[in-house]
Amino acid sequence: MKDLSLDKTVLKIAAPAVLELVLTSLSQLVDTVMVGGIGAYAIAGIGITNQPRFVMLASFIALNVGTTALMARFRGANDKASADIVTAQSVLLTAALAAVITVPGWLFARPMMRALGSSGEALEAATDYFRITSLAFVPTALPLVISALLRGVGDTKIALRFNVTANAVNLAFDWLLIYGNLGFPALGVRGAAIATVLGNLSACAMAFAAISGRNRRAAPGAGGNAGLRARLGRSSDFVELRLVPSLVAPNPSMLARIVRIGLPSAGEQLALRVGLVLYTVTIAALGTRAFAAHQIALSILNMSFVIGQAYGIAAASLTGQALGRKDPALARKAAALARRQGTVIATTVGVLLFLFRYPLISLFTRDRDIVAMAAEVLFIVALLQPFQSSFQVLSGALRGAGDSLYPALSLAFGILVVRPVLSLAFVHGLGWGLTGAWYALLTDQTMRFLMLWLRYRTGKWTNARV
Repeated sequence: MKDLSLDKTVLKIAAPAVLELVLTSLSQLVDTVMVGGIGAYAIAGIGITNQPRFVMLASFIALNVGTTALMARFRGANDKASADIVTAQSVLLTAALAAVITVPGWLFARPMMRALGSSGEALEAATDYFRITSLAFVPTALPLVISALLRGVGDTKIALRFNVTANAVNLAFDWLLIYGNLGFPALGVRGAAIATVLGNLSACAMAFAAISGRNRRAAPGAGGNAGLRARLGRSSDFVELRLVPSLVAPNPSMLARIVRIGLPSAGEQLALRVGLVLYTVTIAALGTRAFAAHQIALSILNMSFVIGQAYGIAAASLTGQALGRKDPALARKAAALARRQGTVIATTVGVLLFLFRYPLISLFTRDRDIVAMAAEVLFIVALLQPFQSSFQVLSGALRGAGDSLYPALSLAFGILVVRPVLSLAFVHGLGWGLTGAWYALLTDQTMRFLMLWLRYRTGKWTNARV
């Protein structure tokens, strides 16, 4: 495959993925912006729910690594029978786990928020938001696993469609329910949570429609609604969910393969969430205003994070498919091109974040102290952009090949050793406050990039077994 053609393929996968991930991140960002008029406690309350929510979703994220890697290999080998098995097994496993996790999310919301340092009005807001969104763990997790399946075959446009719908629903009901517009009740933070749940339900319904067997089996020339959906590209031509006994019965062999690839990522996610909880506690100790500034900067960082994630998705899909076709040279070339494109775009975004940091912050608050703290942090966010993008693309390439151990090791070292140790030293030892915590984050991400780059250079990841 010529470099120009491969460049276009990388962009074709990454561009919709960027939009999809932006929209995925927008749900809580929109909630944070919309409740800004209520007060700093509402921003802090919603913000502090991020980490425990992602802790509870970590197992799904880990399983999805195995799901994507296997689907990419099956697509490369044109093994449709195995693709159908991994689709059914991963969807049903996700649904079962999500249903179980819903219970502790509802029951232990307040103790978790209090343990993270929330108090007063912020504690009440965080508890309400977390309890309500916990009820939607199943429709939150299912679109994630369906997206993972679609990413394995390089089809990122479908996931983009259902995320567009989810965010439109979320935004509309935020406006209606937070402040009580058009006669709806003014529910404040609870309204933001309900809007998020409704958006997730919409995405879940569309995700299932995209992989239903009826849609896929309709040929492009077929009549009826199913044929129309196929012609419009609203359903996948390879990923198919068929609920027949031979596919939905537990398949120990396929489940073992999903878990084996995802297991290092499960440890990675656990380390990530524990490390971020420790990081959050360190920052929460600086007070509500500092934490509100941190949350604003973190929301903006998360939006920039999607660039590396999207190109990591492209790298995972293309390396996995290339290795499925027994072409390691193409796998290395695809990863290199994805990293090059991602770095250029991320660096540009870093410059824009620095130049427009004050207008961005003003979307969240007019509080001068919070604005000043957040502006200092956004300078650091701008600096870390190329390193952030590069380590995400390299991680994607390794995971797509099934070599998920090294991304897990690099993250565990950075998030459990580098970031917490330096955060304590910079924040409390040197007295650098909030900016000290973010310089620790910058060091962590730079270290991860170096570790993954060294692994990538060896080329051993192209021999990983899935």
